[in-house]
Amino acid sequence: CVEAIFQQVNGVEEVTPGYCGGAIKNPTYNEVCSGKTGHAETTKIIYNPKLVAFKTLVDVFFGSHDPTTLNRQGPDIGTQYRSIAFYQNNSEKEIINNEIIRLKSKKVFNSPIVTEIQKFSVFYLAEDYHQDFEKKNPNHPYIRAISKPRVSKFINSYSKIIKPKK
Repeated sequence: CVEAIFQQVNGVEEVTPGYCGGAIKNPTYNEVCSGKTGHAETTKIIYNPKLVAFKTLVDVFFGSHDPTTLNRQGPDIGTQYRSIAFYQNNSEKEIINNEIIRLKSKKVFNSPIVTEIQKFSVFYLAEDYHQDFEKKNPNHPYIRAISKPRVSKFINSYSKIIKPKK
């Protein structure tokens, strides 16, 4: 779902599913799903900072998933589904931390935010069948029941930052 959401954001040029945050080199999906690699399913986002700020991407991140569920997103359970945000420098780390502080102060969520904040190290590309999964599998039960409603909700909530129709 995250891939399909970030693909909608004006200024985002590329969204690539993969794995990050663990200790195993070149993990496979099955290895990541075992929960033994330490990796989380994640996305690498290439964006144009002249069109979209990192802070906006962080806002989208927190606004498009549940950062209060430990090792879970919707029906997906396991450490690979944990809420985790990666930063590359102190400025990005500060932006992520400030967003968490803002969300807590505004009581946006009823439960504590459990999002991990981790320095980026290595991103591993997910298998081909994960790339553009929603576009390739529009009738998949998960896409129909979880992803499409989530993307629709996102588009309605973030209409000002959605890419213009071509």
